[in-house]
Amino acid sequence: MSEALTAICDRLETLENQNHRLTDRVDDLERDLEQTQTKLDQTQTDLEALELENEQLRNRLESHQTDLTQTTALTEATRKRTGANKTRLAELQARELEKGAHLLADGVDPDEIDIVGDHLERFTKDDGQTYVRLPDHDDPLERGGSPTLTHGDLLPIQQLARMDDDMLRSTTNALPTRLAATLWNARVDSSVGDNPWQSGCKGIKEYVKASDLKHWIRRQERGVSDAYAKKLVSRTIDALLDLSHNRVAVRKRTERKNGLEYTERRLIIPIDAAIPGETGTSSESTPPETADVLG
Repeated sequence: MSEALTAICDRLETLENQNHRLTDRVDDLERDLEQTQTKLDQTQTDLEALELENEQLRNRLESHQTDLTQTTALTEATRKRTGANKTRLAELQARELEKGAHLLADGVDPDEIDIVGDHLERFTKDDGQTYVRLPDHDDPLERGGSPTLTHGDLLPIQQLARMDDDMLRSTTNALPTRLAATLWNARVDSSVGDNPWQSGCKGIKEYVKASDLKHWIRRQERGVSDAYAKKLVSRTIDALLDLSHNRVAVRKRTERKNGLEYTERRLIIPIDAAIPGETGTSSESTPPETADVLG
C-alpha cells in the first residue's frame, strides 16, 4: 500500500509540474498573442494612414496632370499666336522695307523676311544706331540722320492703317476698329481716294464731320442702314480716339443750314498733336554710313 501511495504521489507531482509548465506556456502565448494583436492594430493604423496619404498624392497628381494639360494647351496656343504675330510682323516689315523704310537692325530678322533680292543692307546713322534697308533705298522722307520709324514706334492706329484688308481682318474682327484704320489710311494715303478729311485752321490740322463720316461709312460698308451708320460713327470715333492714344479729339461746332442752327460733332487732329512721323521739322544731314549687307 505504501508503494502504491508513493507512486500516486509521484504521478501527482509530475502532473502538477506539467500543469505549471502548461500554464506558463499559455501565459507566454497569451502575451505573444496580445503583442501580435497590438502590432496588428498598429499595422492597420499605419495602413490606413498610408492609404489616406496615397489618396492625397493621387489627387495631387491628377491636379498636376490637369494643370499640365492646361499649361500645355496654353503654351501651344501662345506658340501659334506668337508664330502668327511673327509672320504678320515679318510681312509688315517686308512691305515697309520695299517702300523704302529704314528699320532698326535689332528688330529685324533677315531670315524671316521675304523681300526682293533676298538681302538687306546694314548702315549706321548719325544717331549711332544700326539700321537695315533694301540696297540703294535712301530714306524716302530725306531725314538723313533722323531715325526712321519702326513698327513699334507707331501709334496702334498707324500700325493698323498700314495693313491690307486681309491682314486687318485677321488682326481684328471689330468693324469700328477696321473702319478707324481705313479712315486714318484715307487721310495719309492719297491712293485710297475716298477721303472725308478736310483741312482745318486755328490750331486744327485736319477734321472730319460726323455727318460726312456717316456717309463715308455707308460707302465703305455697302448695305449698312442710315440708323446703323449713325451708331458706327460714334463707335468708329471711340476706336480712333483709343487707337491714337487720344492724339485726336472730338469737338462740337455750331453749324447753320437753311437758316437753322444745329450742333455737329467733329473729329479733329490738332496741329500740335504728337503723331509719330508727322511732327518735327526735317533737317539736312550727311548721308548715313553703310556698314555691311545681310544676305
